[in-house]
Amino acid sequence: MALGFVLIKVMPRKERKVYDALLKLSEVDELYPLFGEYDLIAKIVVKDFEELSDVVVKKIRAIDGVIDTKTLTGAKF
Repeated sequence: MALGFVLIKVMPRKERKVYDALLKLSEVDELYPLFGEYDLIAKIVVKDFEELSDVVVKKIRAIDGVIDTKTLTGAKF
């Protein structure tokens, strides 16, 4: 099982729209707003790192309003 924490930078005034869109993704296990350089952090749990990459690139970055992401990876023991 692969685990990723995705830091997400969002366009101003699109935070709620992006937050709501992320909640609809089944791979998002937890989601929290942040203050600072990044606006949201999403905990992603998937079967492997290839799927994690697909979720970040094809689903999260495709959401209207997402400017940038930074993914921190790990494995679930």
